Amino acid sequence: MIWKRSAVLRFYSVCGLLLQAAASKNKVKGSQGQFPLTQNVTVVEGGTAILTCRVDQNDNTSLQWSNPAQQTLYFDDKKALRDNRIELVRASWHELSISVSDVSLSDEGQYTCSLFTMPVKTSKAYLTVLGVPDKPQISGFSSPVMEGDLMQLTCKTSGSKPAADIRWFKNDKEIKDVKYLKEEDANRKTFTVSSTLDFRVDRSDDGVAVICRVDHESLNATPQVAMQVLEIHYTPSVKIIPSTPFPQEGQPLILTCESKGKPLPEPVLWTKDGGELPDPDRMVVSGRELNILFLNKTDNGTYRCEATNTIGQSSAEYVLIVHDVPNTLLPTTIIPSLTTATVTTTVAITTSPTTSATTSSIRDPNALAGQTGPDHALIGGIVAVVVFVTLCSIFLLGRYLARHKGTYLTNEAKGAEDAPDADTAIINAEGSQVNAEEKKEYFI
Repeated sequence: MIWKRSAVLRFYSVCGLLLQAAASKNKVKGSQGQFPLTQNVTVVEGGTAILTCRVDQNDNTSLQWSNPAQQTLYFDDKKALRDNRIELVRASWHELSISVSDVSLSDEGQYTCSLFTMPVKTSKAYLTVLGVPDKPQISGFSSPVMEGDLMQLTCKTSGSKPAADIRWFKNDKEIKDVKYLKEEDANRKTFTVSSTLDFRVDRSDDGVAVICRVDHESLNATPQVAMQVLEIHYTPSVKIIPSTPFPQEGQPLILTCESKGKPLPEPVLWTKDGGELPDPDRMVVSGRELNILFLNKTDNGTYRCEATNTIGQSSAEYVLIVHDVPNTLLPTTIIPSLTTATVTTTVAITTSPTTSATTSSIRDPNALAGQTGPDHALIGGIVAVVVFVTLCSIFLLGRYLARHKGTYLTNEAKGAEDAPDADTAIINAEGSQVNAEEKKEYFI
């Protein structure tokens, strides 16, 4: 009986082993299509990194994230590492996503996603942390710089990972001929980069901005810049500008001494023919201007303007030649002659003791003494009207006189018409002649 019982137990154990082996074999076959998928991540220092692990086919198998030190961060939705920067984003049978905030350079490395099948399957994701370069600094400039000196400027920036790129610009034009140096920092993760610019300055560089620009992928297309404005000292440059290109005798003249330099030259010195100005009363210096009140032939000569600053001295000359005033004919003004219309009429009147004489003299009202520049059309119109009115007056006056003279002759012979015979007519006529002696005739 004992032998039978032991045989039965042996049989069940063998059956259990066979069933367990079969189950394990089926599980391995089902896990052959399950693979975790991850992607590499790049993040700027101080930013947030999202690590995602996906499985397209999963039969409720657990997922796990671990850091480069092989410390478990999350096992499914359970947090394993006490780090407040690490948070769960999404947990399911097909995905496990976590976030790491305030990323530092020490967080960089290879992270592992594990799928707990038989055997365990893993996928790697590399986290790259970019080091942001510090704001660049320009050194080597000491103000002021003398014209012609050699200037050496150095631009430097630290903390970049990978090493940053430095570019130089002057007047918005890039300078290519520069020296570049890259050094690894003490943490053996970031770099210090410097660039040196050498050039010889001139007066055109005064006030120019030299720019050092740092380009890096962590700056998101917004480079960091440093600027240095140059101050260059140089000797004056002088130019004399006359107020007129053709000075004439009797006219005033102003000569302006235009001087540029740094420091600004002040004041300027005026001389003539190597000596002082000969006539201070007529030649007045006001600032940078020389005013000559009235030019004459004695002012001819070479005028010199000198400008001086702490760097040096410069001068310019102007040769003055006073020209004669040209003889020009004065414009001729035509004054029209006075227009006069005069009409004289003589008339004898015997029927009235009074004598009438009419004399009219009409002048052009526009013909005034001293008047110049008349309107000829207006004068001609006025003259035509006066002549027309005069002719009409003469015509009407002639008709009136002709009619009046006929009446006078008829009345004179009136006494002879009523006489019965010739003797009486003669007597009446003589009486009329006696009365006629009292009449007076006037001839005009």
